[in-house]
Amino acid sequence: GVVYAGAAGMVLEPTSGNNHAKIASALDQLSAGGTTNGAAGIHLAYQLAEQNIIKDGINRILIATDGDFNVGTTNFEALKELVEKKRNNGVSLTTLGFGIGNYNDHLMEQLADVGNGNYAYIDTIKEANKVLVEQINSTLFTIAKDVKIQIEFNPDVVSESRLIGYENRQLNEEDFVNDKVDAGEIGAGHTVTAIYEIVLQGNQGWLADSRYQNSTASKAHSTEIAFLKIRYKRPDESTSHQLQWPILKSQIKPSSETSNEFKFAASVAAFAQILRDGTYLKSFTYDDILSLARSSKGTDNFGYRGEFLQLVSLAKGLAN
Repeated sequence: GVVYAGAAGMVLEPTSGNNHAKIASALDQLSAGGTTNGAAGIHLAYQLAEQNIIKDGINRILIATDGDFNVGTTNFEALKELVEKKRNNGVSLTTLGFGIGNYNDHLMEQLADVGNGNYAYIDTIKEANKVLVEQINSTLFTIAKDVKIQIEFNPDVVSESRLIGYENRQLNEEDFVNDKVDAGEIGAGHTVTAIYEIVLQGNQGWLADSRYQNSTASKAHSTEIAFLKIRYKRPDESTSHQLQWPILKSQIKPSSETSNEFKFAASVAAFAQILRDGTYLKSFTYDDILSLARSSKGTDNFGYRGEFLQLVSLAKGLAN
C-alpha cells in the first residue's frame, strides 16, 4: 500500500489478500492531509508492483484519490505516457475517484483508459460495494483488451444515426483495423452498452432534405438496418480478432415489447442528455424519464435503479 499526500511512502509492503489483520491494521493507521503528489505515488506503486510481479497473474494498481494531482509531475501527457509504458510491462491501472471540489474526473478516466484498467467514481458505501465486492471480477480481471465496435448503417433503410455519449471514446474509421491504436478493456462479467438513435428512411429526422442522397448499399441487403463489427485482443495477444453480424429490420420492436434493460438504459441516456440542455429530446421531459425508468425498474436487487430514480427526481426539482 502506497500513500501520496505531499510526499509518497509505503505503509504496507506487498501482502497476500488473505492476511486480513495486517491489511486492516495498515488501513486503520491512515489519515487524510496535505497536497496530492499523485505522480510520486504512482511511481512508487509501479516500482512495488514490478518487483512483485506475478507471471500469468493479475498485476494491477488501484489508485484511490479525492483530488487533482497538484504536486510533482502534473503534466497530463507525461502521466499518460508513464501509465502507457508500464501497461506494456504488464502492470495495469484502475482509478477510483472520491469527493468533489478540485477532483479531476477527466484525468482519472484517461489514466485508466491508457492503463488498460477501468475507472469508477465512488460517492457512497453502496457504490464502493458494487465496484469492489459485487463486481470485483470485472474490476480486476480483463478478458478482452482494446475492444472496438464499428457499426455501418444501411443508407437504403436508415437516413440518420446518432451515437449517444462516448464522445471521448470515438475512433477514426481507419483505427478500427489498426492494432496499434489503444481502446477499452472488458472485465469478466462486464457488459458495455452503446445507444444509437436512428431515423428510418421515409421518416422526418433532424436534418434538412438533401438534394443528393449518397446511397451505396446493395439492394441485396435491403433486409438489414446495419452491419455490426467488433474487434478485440485476448489479454495475452497483440493481434486482434473480428466478430460480425447483420442487424435486421425484422428485429425492430415497438417500445412496449422491448426489455426492461433496454427501456431503463434509454431512460438513463435521456437523463444524460437533458442535463446537457436536451437539444435532441424535443418534448421528452423529466416526467417522461421518470415514467420510463419506473416502468422498467424490475427487481432491482441492489437498489441501483431506485437510486437513479431519486437522482432524476432531485434534478427535476433543481431544474424547476
